[in-house]
Amino acid sequence: MDIASTNFENVGPFTRAWEWLKALPVKLWAMAVEFANKMKKLGQDDPRRIVHSLKVGVAISLVSLFYYVRPLFDRFGENGIWAVLTVVLVFEFSVGGTLGKGLNRMLATLSGGALAVGVDQVATLFDGTGQPIVLGILVFIIAATVTFMRFFPALKARYDYGLMIFILTFCLVSVSSYKDDEVLDMACQRLYTIIIGCFIAIIICICVCPVWIGENLQNQIANNLEKLGNFLEGFGREYFRLSEEGHSTDDDKSFLHGYKSVLTSKDKEETMANLARWEFWHYRFGFRHPWNRYLKVGTLTRQCAYKIEDLNSYLNRESQTPPEFRSKIQATCTKKSMESGKALMELASAIKTMTPPSSAKPHIAKSESAAKGFKSLLQAGLWEEIDFFEVLPAATVASLLVDVVSSMEKIAESINELATLARYESAEHIIEEEKEAAGSLHLQPIPPCSSTSGEHHVITIDQPSRYLP
Repeated sequence: MDIASTNFENVGPFTRAWEWLKALPVKLWAMAVEFANKMKKLGQDDPRRIVHSLKVGVAISLVSLFYYVRPLFDRFGENGIWAVLTVVLVFEFSVGGTLGKGLNRMLATLSGGALAVGVDQVATLFDGTGQPIVLGILVFIIAATVTFMRFFPALKARYDYGLMIFILTFCLVSVSSYKDDEVLDMACQRLYTIIIGCFIAIIICICVCPVWIGENLQNQIANNLEKLGNFLEGFGREYFRLSEEGHSTDDDKSFLHGYKSVLTSKDKEETMANLARWEFWHYRFGFRHPWNRYLKVGTLTRQCAYKIEDLNSYLNRESQTPPEFRSKIQATCTKKSMESGKALMELASAIKTMTPPSSAKPHIAKSESAAKGFKSLLQAGLWEEIDFFEVLPAATVASLLVDVVSSMEKIAESINELATLARYESAEHIIEEEKEAAGSLHLQPIPPCSSTSGEHHVITIDQPSRYLP
């Protein structure tokens, strides 16, 4: 190795450059293959990304007609580029994101341009050196005021992009109007092209394979509940099995780690809720859907996930709990964990199907009963003749499960409030409506077949209920 490295160091710079050039095609090919594999995986993980890319390409192609079609170019001229820029800036992955940015941009451009024209008219009342001074003062006041408004949390969450475009439009129009007498015509042309670009982006985003961020938020909350439910359903068995048999490998308990993504879901849920408020055209949710209640459910779910994080830490600890104590609490702990998990799974299903969570009530009652059973064990002198420090880890696990049951009850209460405010319909009511719709069909009796050929006719009804397998 020393001789080879010495020889390589002794070669000249031209030889090194030649070796590098010879290896360059192989490296470039390896990089291209790796990049292609990443793109393939990215598209396979979520095919909607491919559709979104095609939608953006179609929208940009349409607004490019301002340059390709001569009559449009003669009408708008170089201002047609604003339509292209608008599509690039406002076209988001979801309908809520596109609607929010599109409406913000249209309203901000209209209001900012109108205010700038008004300020220009006021400044023209002062002749000579007074006009630029008045114009500068008004620009300073309005720009500073609107910039300060961007710090308000409510405005920043939904209208930050619009306020930024308002400042940009106002400054461009008001400053350029000082030396340009045709600024009003230029502002109108830019406004028209921006509005056209926004409408093209919004229409394509809604009409072609729309991605509703409200549904994503709903599924996100439900999936988080399912992750907690999966953990709790297997925790009791896993904990007491580990206490008896020792630690197991990580291959068979991947369900115990799914809850960790719930701990960091706050920012994502808040962003999705803010965008979902713009989706007032969605038929499932309506204009005033209580999105803030989803955030409340998400907050309670994270609080429960933090308690589960504490539970998970006891799976990796060496415990010397006495067998007699473990046998006394095993049944109640396993039942609490199992029933709480089932209740969370039913609550997740209720959110996905938008039905009242009535099916979770039996599991909640059983978990409460198990928690009361553990408390009665403590009051019955369970600690007698037992070393407190030996049973402390197992007792802590049982106590944490009681806290998890309490958190699960709060989640169920919050989902009940959500079902009331969002007017979730029960599955029985929807099934009855489907039965009535089916009964209203006029079915003609089929005469018996007189042929002896033995042929049979099969009639297939292609519209099953959403709540029946």
